[in-house]
Amino acid sequence: MRVALFGGSFDPVHSEHVRLVRAAIAQLDLDRVIVMPSYRAPHKRDGASADGGERLEMCRLAFENEPKAEVSDFELNEAGTSYTYLTCRHFAERFPNAQRFFLVGADMLENFFEWREPDDILKHVTLVACDRGGSDVSRLHERFTARFNADFLECAFCGGDVSSTDIRVALAFGKEPSTLDKKVLQYILGRGLYTYGAARALVLEKPERREHSYRVALLACRRARSVGVPFGQALLAAMLHDCGKYVPADSPLLFHFSPPDDVPPPVLHQYTGAYLAEHCFGIDDEEILSAIRYHTSGRENMGTLEKLLFLSDLLEESRTFDGVEELRALFWQDLDRCLVRALDYQVRYLRETKKPLYPLTLRAAEWYSAREIKKK
Repeated sequence: MRVALFGGSFDPVHSEHVRLVRAAIAQLDLDRVIVMPSYRAPHKRDGASADGGERLEMCRLAFENEPKAEVSDFELNEAGTSYTYLTCRHFAERFPNAQRFFLVGADMLENFFEWREPDDILKHVTLVACDRGGSDVSRLHERFTARFNADFLECAFCGGDVSSTDIRVALAFGKEPSTLDKKVLQYILGRGLYTYGAARALVLEKPERREHSYRVALLACRRARSVGVPFGQALLAAMLHDCGKYVPADSPLLFHFSPPDDVPPPVLHQYTGAYLAEHCFGIDDEEILSAIRYHTSGRENMGTLEKLLFLSDLLEESRTFDGVEELRALFWQDLDRCLVRALDYQVRYLRETKKPLYPLTLRAAEWYSAREIKKK
């Protein structure tokens, strides 16, 4: 018997997860694939994620027509950190005479050397790297063999560029991603998963502005985890950042709002947006409010979420100004260096076009530039 284990958050499970399992079954001649949603502590749940029972049910729906796929609640029932070596031990006991495999993505294989008890894992399973293409896991064979005196297998998988992160953003904006199984999508919609009450702020925006906010959210959420920003914070900040763009100053929604002095009209909406986010849409997270409050001007000594929103607004995929590709590349490498370049670009652009240069933007550019010089 040939059995493979396939774990993940599956938040939510999507079409590429199913296609990967099918590819592994065909290429490895598997008799069974155990699909396991990982455990997540209850206090970590918010609108950005589904709980364990919901993720388990979504997996059951997604794989119900795959006769060789078995959805397991093993890691959910362990109710703690899902250490792979413990999972592999359990299934080695369950299938003692089987040839056992563990499916990992190419990115996970890169980090396998730092996993807890990797040698113990390899006593019980053979790793199989499922490469969507472009990762070139073959370069790791020599290092892997030298370290573990064992090798991994490769499973070619030419899947689409689909991520659960992008799907959660799309759902939050009221879209229905085609990369979800229809039954899974209906389950999500029926239970109101991945939705936010604050999304009603989008009705204040014109359709094209809502699409801009969606693109900003995609970029911010894709980068959020790698810079230590929670997904939900990045999403809400991006979703609401332009909610004040088209609200007139005499609107009853702004009855108690008082803007700072001498704010140029193109900048004012960052302040009205923060006010509306707090007083009309229930946002009480000061990091989110501050990110909205300074997303156009920037400021000195910005927090990580502020930097992330400022840059995502500037660099979302529809932007076409000279130098945008260079800034986008830097965005993925070093957020602070990207911010220095972006602020410098803004100051030069405003001066060259003779548009009002808000003092807060100039001070931010000077502050970050001076800090960059000190680093050198």
